[in-house]
Formats: sequence, C-alpha cells, structure tokens
Amino acid sequence: MPSLLPNTFCVFILTHGRPDNVITLKTLERCGYTGRLYLVLDNEDATAERYRQNFGAERVIVFDKEVEADACDEGNNFDERRVILMARNACFRIAERLGVTHFMELDDDYYYFGRRLEGGARKIINMDAALASLLRFYESADITSIAFAQGGDHIGGFSGLKLKRKCMNSFLCSTARPFRFVGAINEDVNTYTTLGSRGLLFLTFTGLQLDQGDTQAQAGGITAFYQRFGTYVKSFTTVMMMPSAVRVAMMTSKNPRLHHLIDWGRAVPCIVPERYRKAGQEVLGPGAV
Repeated sequence: MPSLLPNTFCVFILTHGRPDNVITLKTLERCGYTGRLYLVLDNEDATAERYRQNFGAERVIVFDKEVEADACDEGNNFDERRVILMARNACFRIAERLGVTHFMELDDDYYYFGRRLEGGARKIINMDAALASLLRFYESADITSIAFAQGGDHIGGFSGLKLKRKCMNSFLCSTARPFRFVGAINEDVNTYTTLGSRGLLFLTFTGLQLDQGDTQAQAGGITAFYQRFGTYVKSFTTVMMMPSAVRVAMMTSKNPRLHHLIDWGRAVPCIVPERYRKAGQEVLGPGAV
C-alpha cells in the first residue's frame, strides 16, 4: 500500500553516539510509518560507521559540524559543540540536497507517539495518516514550524484540541519557509521566542503527542553538555536572547530546578479577538498605517 505522504516529505532523526539505541526509529516503525527517513549525524561522531552497519549507508547522512557551528549564533563562547543546534540548522540544506520540500525533525529518544482525545491518549497506529493531516494543516496557513505536544502540555486533563504558541522537540518544517535555530542550548525555546517576537508563527498541536526519556539519564546525545553546565545555563540562554520577555524561575516538581518562564504578553505580537471590535470599526489591512 503506497504511503499517504508525498515523496517530497521525509523524517530526519537527529542522533549522536547512540547507534544501538535509536529508540525513535523503532517507535516510528511500530506506529506504521512508511515514508522516507534519514539519520542525521555529525562528522565528529566516532560511531558513524556503526550507524551505517545498523541502518544502511543510504539512510545515514553526515554533515560537517564545525562548518555549521561557524554559521550558528551559539549565544556563548564555550567552544562546546556537543549540542543539537548544528544538526537542526543543517537539516534545511540536507533537505534541499535530497529534493525534499517538507521534513520533520525528531530527536532519537521518543518511545511513544499518540493521539490525545477526550477519553485519554491512544497510540498512533497510522503515522503516515497523522503526519499527512498535520502537513495539510501546516500548508494551509503561514506557519513557520509546528510540533507535537508533550506530556506536560496536558497537565490538568484534556480541555479540547488546541494550538499553543510554542514549538519544542519536534519540528515540521519547509525548505520554502527557512529559519535558523539559535543558542547552543535550549535552542527550541530560544528560536520560537526570538523569531516569534518578529512575527513568525511557531505552534504546538495538542492533538498529537510524543514522549521521550529523561535527557540526562541516557548516554550520548547532548547529555554531556547538561552534565557540564547544568540547567541554569540552559534556561539563562533564553533570558539573554529575550530579556524583555523571559526570566529564570524555580520550577516546582519532584525534581525542583531553575527553568525559563515566558511572559507571552511581551514575547510575541498579540492579536485582539474579533469579538472586541466595536461596531462599524474599520479593519486595517496589511501595510495600513
């Protein structure tokens, strides 16, 4: 049966140092994904050959990490490249080289993909259909990138399908709508706040959800960076990027820690709901003064 997804779409799994533990690939297969898929790793990964042996050379794409790092705004002078920022930005050029127009960036440690319904979560059994629907919605509006929700987005229970003004962890993108991720750490939050403040639209769709393992509990990936610098540096990077709208605050949970706190009223342009427009008031179009 042919895939519901166009051949110009693919999934990129961004990975490093985990050739025998690419959890996301196994999860996608269990969820019925049949489209194009590539593993993206950098040329500083000593396990690259093992990736090729495990998954086939045609599925493994290696980019020059130093070249990408020189083109990135890392937001620090640590000279530390054990982060995902470079891979995120490299995907746009890789997609163009492959003839891909739309792609989904995923980390390598997702153990669950599901649909969020009023009765609870249900595992996705046709990932092609789920991604095809998300792709149609993405194309219907001027969205820069859209993401699956995460477990924390549903704290308090199901309250209807929503779009949230953020984009983390997974990114549906188009080569026709390019953007650059910024900040060596917390790059997703850095990007959707800084570019969101300039009018670009980053969204999370709460009807689809992913779950992943704890970042610092697994070897490989960017665990070494977290262990070296801690979560304060992670959160404060976004404060540096957006000091007018982001501050560091204590996150209360079973593992209390410092975390970024966004004031959305100051972070992005706010659109006044139509119901507040006074009768007879003129609606100004684009370019109006």
